[in-house]
Amino acid sequence: MTNSSKPSTFFWIFGVIALLWNAMGVNAYLQQAYKTDAFKAMYTEEQLEMVTNTPSWVMAAFALAVFGGFIGCILLLLRKKIALPIFLVSLVGIIIQMIYNLFISKSIEVYGPGAIIMPIMVLIIGFLLYFFTKKSISKGWLS
Repeated sequence: MTNSSKPSTFFWIFGVIALLWNAMGVNAYLQQAYKTDAFKAMYTEEQLEMVTNTPSWVMAAFALAVFGGFIGCILLLLRKKIALPIFLVSLVGIIIQMIYNLFISKSIEVYGPGAIIMPIMVLIIGFLLYFFTKKSISKGWLS
């Protein structure tokens, strides 16, 4: 396989879907940070109490995760290598947040076993974005 400076169609499809995914993450963060009415309506009283009492260091990790992912996607679509360390920062934010959600908070007790699915999905997508960007750099798609 030869290196080409022109990304594949898959690159663009993946990048746009990833950008939309991360835009949803940014929206979720903003809804939670500002405790909007729409946000509050999504939860039971017990869930809302747990979510609104999330420690600030976890919210900071959440912000790093979603804003890093969103900015990383923009940089990826702009074909910039700087996307890679930005995705790494996002991934660290994801890992910190997931450690809290899965092992420190009572999320599994409050939400049930379904509380495991989304964090694992977010983590997998974070790793995919990082390694996809790394592969894109090696193919010469990013400069």
